[in-house]
Amino acid sequence: MRLAALLLCLALPVAAQSAAAPDDMARRAAAQLQQAAAGLERAGSARDRVAALTRTIRAYEAGLAAMREGLRRASARERTIRESFEVERLRLEQLIGALQSMHSSPEALLLLHPSGALGTARSGMVLSDVTPALHAEVEELRARLEELATLRALQDGAAQTLEEALRGVQEARTRLSQAISDRTELPRRVTEDPAQMRRLIESADTLEGFATSLASLPADPAAPDLPDFAAAKGDLELPVRGTVRRGFREPDAAGIRRPGLLVETAPGAVVTTPWPATIRYLGPLLDYGNVMILEPSGGYLLVFAGLDQVYGRAGDVLPAGSPIGLMPGADRAPAIPAAATEPGGQAPDETLYLELREGDAPVDPRQWFRLDED
Repeated sequence: MRLAALLLCLALPVAAQSAAAPDDMARRAAAQLQQAAAGLERAGSARDRVAALTRTIRAYEAGLAAMREGLRRASARERTIRESFEVERLRLEQLIGALQSMHSSPEALLLLHPSGALGTARSGMVLSDVTPALHAEVEELRARLEELATLRALQDGAAQTLEEALRGVQEARTRLSQAISDRTELPRRVTEDPAQMRRLIESADTLEGFATSLASLPADPAAPDLPDFAAAKGDLELPVRGTVRRGFREPDAAGIRRPGLLVETAPGAVVTTPWPATIRYLGPLLDYGNVMILEPSGGYLLVFAGLDQVYGRAGDVLPAGSPIGLMPGADRAPAIPAAATEPGGQAPDETLYLELREGDAPVDPRQWFRLDED
């Protein structure tokens, strides 16, 4: 009977709506990206264009990350709803059939029963009990269909937002490079002569060996004073927006242990100095890509490897938060990564190697950096 099938349908569980709200996340991300675009407009007239453009790029990075996470959640939620429809297809067909049957039958006939007046009374009681549950089931189905339409509209409309944001962040990177080239007000210190540096580079067979040789060179007695770096222990921010994927001396897939952190970042992410520091070396080194070595104070070196672009000149004394370079991949980052639209897809991430040296030995950067923030 239709009524028995309907009761069976209502007895089965329905998929609960996810607690995540990808549409809310995407709206907040879109607002972040609008604020970043406004920051880009203001950066041209800022007194410190380098600082303003660095903040703008970071704002774009945060908005893009939030938007992509919203899309990833939207895609996952859409798959969950569609899979639940597939699993419950028979139950939904029975429910819809029962609704159509009840809708097309006169109300009086729904109450008639072959067994007579007692059966009719009982069927009326059953229908009165079933009706609230039926309405709840219909509302649940309607809500899931509306959510599915919202999620699809969100994903269809996000592409243009992301494309505009990618153009904006690329323009900010271009302006940043020009602003750094135009910068003339930085204090400087005397650094190693080019011939001496060339000998160090040619004799280096590892990044650690090069950093050790660099640390052993005599300091410039007339160098500008910098804040005490030891006071920053445990309170430094990561130099790039990202997540630590490999810790100090943690083995990689080949079993190699390196005395630094491997930080996963978005393509083209801006890297900044976490503390006022002097540039001791910048440029290509061995197979590490572009390398930046900073001296935050005497006896310490910060080593960054794997950059695509590096900013500044050896001897520049940088304030905290100054951009020192960009990660690779800015020109090939898709607007919507595969991870947002395909199960198991992976976004094209880059990795920054970060090493901290005290004296002539590396130390665990986790003791110095706050790693609870991406």
